[in-house]
Amino acid sequence: MSDKIKILLAEDDDNLGLLLNSFIKAKGFEVDLARNGKEALEKFNNGNYQFLILDVMMPELDGFSVAKEVRNIDKKIPILFLTAKTMKEDKLEGFSIGADDYLTKPFSMEELVARIEAILKRSEVNNSPLQTEFQVGKFLFDPEKRTISLDGKEERLTTKENHLLKLLTKNKNEVLDRQAALRAIWGDDNYFNGRSMDVYIAKLRKILRQDESIEIMNVHGRGFKLIDHS
Repeated sequence: MSDKIKILLAEDDDNLGLLLNSFIKAKGFEVDLARNGKEALEKFNNGNYQFLILDVMMPELDGFSVAKEVRNIDKKIPILFLTAKTMKEDKLEGFSIGADDYLTKPFSMEELVARIEAILKRSEVNNSPLQTEFQVGKFLFDPEKRTISLDGKEERLTTKENHLLKLLTKNKNEVLDRQAALRAIWGDDNYFNGRSMDVYIAKLRKILRQDESIEIMNVHGRGFKLIDHS
């Protein structure tokens, strides 16, 4: 398992994106580059990242929109915005969404890395290895292998069961927004996908009922909450 911090960098300027990608990697980080907001959100929903760097002005989806979607399903991951704008209102919007810092172009790459390191020092990530296994009550959940184990008995999850349980686990004892989870897993929050998600929630409840300290609770009008009483 790599002990490098994994960063998702979203920058639509090809030249700047490649330069930042190379420089940040040279400083010891693992980096994935997305060239627009839609690609960034898809990578985030299907990946496992510990830090986000988002350009504000991007095609498909702007950085603020990406951050809002991310914050609906992950309230802790650090987010740093890059922008050519200097307006106070834009910075206030970024911080209201949940940004950890804001860097205005042009900037030095050394300053960017210094900001990343400063945020990591004060965040829960704190340079820890990327977590690939999660304790869910008495269960051991491995989203990379798509398995959940109890007392040495291992069960393989479907792709959607795995993704849904991963989101619930990352938001354990907090509400997972229903619409945000639908967009992250199914790509659309329409009625039919909602019914499909309810089926997968029922399947996960059937698996988890072997441990009475774990339950998935419906939160009316909002979503679901994975409660760990252990």
